[in-house]
Amino acid sequence: MIVMYNPPSSGRRKPVMPLSLLALGALLENRHDYTIVDGNLDRDALGTIDRLVQDGADILAVTVMPGPQLADAVPLCRELKSRHPSLKVVWGGYFPTQHWDVCLKSRYVDYVVRGHGEVTFLALLDRLATGEDVTDLAGLAYRMPDGMPFTNATAPIPHPDHMPEFPYHRIPMERYARASFMGKRTLAHHSSYGCPFFCNFCAVVNMVGGRWLAQSAERTANVTRRLVTEFGADALEFYDNNFFVHEARTIDFAERIMDLDIGWWGDARIDTLLRYADRSWELMRDAGLRMVFMGAESGSDETLKRMNKGGSASTEKTLFIAEKMRSYGIVPEFSFVMGNPPDPEADVENTLAFIRKVKRVNPHTEIIMYVYTPVPLAGELYEEAKAEGFAFPQTLEEWISTDWQDFAQRRSAQIPWLADPLRRRLRDFERVLSAYYPTITNPNLRGARRVVLRAASAWRYHLGIYQYPFELRPLQRLLAYQRPETCGF
Repeated sequence: MIVMYNPPSSGRRKPVMPLSLLALGALLENRHDYTIVDGNLDRDALGTIDRLVQDGADILAVTVMPGPQLADAVPLCRELKSRHPSLKVVWGGYFPTQHWDVCLKSRYVDYVVRGHGEVTFLALLDRLATGEDVTDLAGLAYRMPDGMPFTNATAPIPHPDHMPEFPYHRIPMERYARASFMGKRTLAHHSSYGCPFFCNFCAVVNMVGGRWLAQSAERTANVTRRLVTEFGADALEFYDNNFFVHEARTIDFAERIMDLDIGWWGDARIDTLLRYADRSWELMRDAGLRMVFMGAESGSDETLKRMNKGGSASTEKTLFIAEKMRSYGIVPEFSFVMGNPPDPEADVENTLAFIRKVKRVNPHTEIIMYVYTPVPLAGELYEEAKAEGFAFPQTLEEWISTDWQDFAQRRSAQIPWLADPLRRRLRDFERVLSAYYPTITNPNLRGARRVVLRAASAWRYHLGIYQYPFELRPLQRLLAYQRPETCGF
């Protein structure tokens, strides 16, 4: 038997559907016996997996994102490997794809499946079951006879239209429906793989190399209809890296779900959406599009160029899309990556001023703030980071330290060019901003609570005095305030 494990994706154990494991399971159906254990639902995942191994499970497959998932996966796999030395442990996902060598140095990870690994994982299981050699499998990293980590080239991305339907019967679907900004029973789907762009701060580039493959609008609409009719969904989050790449597909999908009366959310690029026709915006709005997550990234056009955002990215276009979406009643959700080298102070100040400008254009805009964290990818920003003394950890134990956990969530104190006063200014600005413009992604923050937060922070926001907002901290705790977050994650 194969155990597929989804570590907790956040400290709050938000019940996020384990779509990557459902994609694997879809290929395993009728081929291999497997079960899915979700750490977001199972508070004793170690005990559950240990019992399954005692009952005969001999392979543990773990999907690992940097941050909370990595922090959980390391001690769990280390402990299980010590109890069951013959257990084969396979890691996949964003973190192992980028840092496969560090994973394999740990000795409690036997194989790493890199990139979109459905086909590779199935082939690995087939060969392990028959005792065949696995070392020629594309997308597989492993240890050589001398113990040194080695990786093959990544495998081609499988076309999602050619993959079988997700085996929803393998997970307790009723436990994943949750309240969100868009509806009372929000579920998720992943309708495309990859992104056709090469932003040099984005981990997706390492996984797909500029490829984007999508389910047809018909199939995506059929899945949506199934989630509504069989599982009672009234809202849907699309976890695609870039849902809106192809306008005709988006509009075909919108027309097919018009009768469902649901809310939905997805990820897009600003310049892509600006090319959409007005009629397309009307159709998306009428089909229930509530919010779109986009990487605005910076308040400096020069920084956008250095991020390799593409020649068409600009601060002017960010303002234009914010205004356009306001006219259609669709909420823009912008992420900003701040503190970029070589002049992090100027980068921060330019972007903070720009965020205020965005809010004047569209007060309903959601703002997600990160500090720049390098990814292991050739590019101008990464090379400048290394020149400043930046280096990634060389062990998994170092990766799960508190400082590097903050790094993984882009809130790190490990960035050598981002000094404490500048980090504090970012935190203080974010606290004042989020009090004056409380996030709508927190369904518990409504009515009087919002009024109280705005009143308490108004003088600071209007005067531009962000330093030491001590009075806002207890108030935000009292009102159960949550940081703005991407709707899907």
